[in-house]
Amino acid sequence: MNGEDDRWSLYTASQHLPAVLTDPNKGRQSNFFTKTWGDGFVEKTTIEKSPFLPEITWAHFDAYLRKFGKRYKRHSRFKEVSFEGNHNKVQTHTVNTEGIPEIYLRQNLNLNDPKVFAEVFESKKTENELQDELSHHLDVVEEQIAQQVSQKSGAFFHAMTSHDSIMEEMGTALQEVKALRSKVQRVDKAFARDSLRLIGLARGKANYVALLDKLKLMATVLQTQPTLQLLLSSSDYVGALELIAGTQDVLVKELAGVTSLRHLPSQLKEMQKLIDKMLTTEFERYAATDLHRPMDYETVGVLEPERLVSLVAGLLRQSHLQFLEVYKLEAITAAQALLKQLMIEHLADADDELNELTGSGEIAPTMDAPHWLKVIRAASEALTKIIERVKAVHNVIKDIASTSAGLSPSNSSLASPSTENFLSLEEHNRVELKLRDLLSSVCDYCTERVASLVSTQSDKQTITAAQVVELSNIVEGFTETCERTCGGRQSAALKAAFKIQAGNYVHRFHVQRKNKLQILLDAETWKVAEVPSEIQMLVDKLALGEPIKSLPCSPTEEDITTNKYNVKPSPYLRIGNQQYYTVGALLIFIRLVSEYCVCSYDLQLLAPMVAKNLTDLLKTFNSRSCQLVLGAGALRTAGLKTITSTNLVLASRSLQFLVWTIPLLKGHFKSLTNEALSGFDVVEQDLGHHIRQLETKVVTIMNTLLGDQLNEWDAKPPVPSKQFRNISRHLTKLHEAVSLVLPQGQVTDLYEVIHKNFKNRVRDQLMKMNIQNNGGPQHGVVTTEIMFYLETMKTLRVLPEKHLSDSAMDDIWIR
Repeated sequence: MNGEDDRWSLYTASQHLPAVLTDPNKGRQSNFFTKTWGDGFVEKTTIEKSPFLPEITWAHFDAYLRKFGKRYKRHSRFKEVSFEGNHNKVQTHTVNTEGIPEIYLRQNLNLNDPKVFAEVFESKKTENELQDELSHHLDVVEEQIAQQVSQKSGAFFHAMTSHDSIMEEMGTALQEVKALRSKVQRVDKAFARDSLRLIGLARGKANYVALLDKLKLMATVLQTQPTLQLLLSSSDYVGALELIAGTQDVLVKELAGVTSLRHLPSQLKEMQKLIDKMLTTEFERYAATDLHRPMDYETVGVLEPERLVSLVAGLLRQSHLQFLEVYKLEAITAAQALLKQLMIEHLADADDELNELTGSGEIAPTMDAPHWLKVIRAASEALTKIIERVKAVHNVIKDIASTSAGLSPSNSSLASPSTENFLSLEEHNRVELKLRDLLSSVCDYCTERVASLVSTQSDKQTITAAQVVELSNIVEGFTETCERTCGGRQSAALKAAFKIQAGNYVHRFHVQRKNKLQILLDAETWKVAEVPSEIQMLVDKLALGEPIKSLPCSPTEEDITTNKYNVKPSPYLRIGNQQYYTVGALLIFIRLVSEYCVCSYDLQLLAPMVAKNLTDLLKTFNSRSCQLVLGAGALRTAGLKTITSTNLVLASRSLQFLVWTIPLLKGHFKSLTNEALSGFDVVEQDLGHHIRQLETKVVTIMNTLLGDQLNEWDAKPPVPSKQFRNISRHLTKLHEAVSLVLPQGQVTDLYEVIHKNFKNRVRDQLMKMNIQNNGGPQHGVVTTEIMFYLETMKTLRVLPEKHLSDSAMDDIWIR
């Protein structure tokens, strides 16, 4: 700072230190002593352009430059000329200081300096010489000064003469400046100072109002803790948490830096932690109370819904989703305790040992079937109530979560009391996932417990059909409850356990009836049996094509009076317009088949297994009847002397009835299961093949009988011969055997085959005997025999007219 203009002042500083320290916008700062004072002490801010000032460009100065440009150039030229003249004039009057040493011409001649003193007072010069030298230098300087004064005297005197006029002008200017300042002061007082004071007062009022608002806000904040105590005493946890959050937000945004409130945020945090702990504890206590209340509790739905809503809303407000895991574990614990208590009560009733009870509420497989079913029913009912309670709480939590996320709840009466949407959609989705997991876990555990109870029944202890049906109803009811609660989730464990028990029953069911059928078939004499009305009712019910749900009872009085069913047995089975003469084993078999249908309807889960067993039973009937009739096994088992045509056609007609029942049985099982039933198609093919074998066997027997008679025939009188009379007798006996059993169409088909084979045998016999169609005596005998054969056929009425005409036998002649 060499000059007066370079002196530092308060206005020279780039930053005003008191202004920086007391800046209210910066707040309390703690890094003053780590910064370097200067331009960068305070962050620089970019000042935007004022919208009230116009943008100045070079175009605004064009008129000025054009006007004063020429004058400035001319002035510059005159100035250069004047400067050159003055310079030359100065050069002519330069000061001559050649004889004066340089040391005397310095601005600072400090004789205190030893070097300067030694240079001035040299030891070689005497005092007189030095004085003379200095006097000479003084004279030279004075001469130069006088010369300069003489040269500048004109300007000096001119300045002195103009000094008075200048002083006079300065006095006038001073008076004008004073007048101007006085006017400016009056204007400032009249127009500026009062207005500025008014603005200051308005700003001060605004500041006082803001201060008052801050003080009111501080007073409100100071009432937070008493209000929290009041809200917590009324169990309004959501309101308390919202009050804490609002107060914390006010402290951060509105009351930041207030020293008297510096400890309040930490106190609010501690209060928030206390509320979290209270919520967790209260919810655990509520879950235990809700799930462990007696099963005969009359209140339907949620226990203390207002308390639950307050607790759940508070926990969701804090984003503490762990309470769902706590409730799930409590529900599982309640189910375990409930099952254990239930088992203790029932085992005490059954006088069993209590040490047979395990920790999870299971029992040892030593209970009898009725008591076992009673335990399963009681356990399923109790666990169903547990699931319903969990479902009710689940619905309340779901509605509260939907309301908290801004979604519409399914039950507005149990919505969250808070109007603030404090749950995001992502958090809402997490809550729904945990709720689904809660229901699934509880349902899975309950189904596993019921499945363990179902699995405890020993295979050695037999259960009846009614008990299996009862078990099926229990399992289906409990499964439907779980699936409805869990949104269609399948109960695989319980169904598998039921399949095992029901499968054991179905296996025993099938083995018993299969053994019974084999005994019946072995004792069958293959004679026509009378049909009881109960069997006819079974067949009629099967013919309707509807699922057989139960076995029909005996005919009612109404059925008897309307002649729909007779009290006396019928000689045949009536199916539409057809009549089926059958054997006794088939009638019992019809009832067995009906029992399979009823069993499949009662145990629809095992309908595929029952269908498989039924096809096995049909195969057994088919194969065993084939062994007994075609294989002549009945000669040994039933004591028959021979297998007659009547036995063959009865077996064939019985198998035809089974073929008629197969589509109906297949339709029955299709209505119960979606699995493929290809076994019925295989059985139908086997039955058809067996029927054709039986028909072939009858034809073979007749061919043998007729062929033996034709071999003994010699085409000689008397006519009709003994052989043709025997042929007529065989045909008549066959008709007596089959006409009652087979329908007319099948009898006709059978005799057509026999008739065709007979013509072929006759043709062969004529060729062997060399009898020709020449009108000779032997030709007449053959013609008479053939006419006798045709008369027998006409009497039996088993062939169409085309086979009974006189020309129908012409093809027996070769030539």
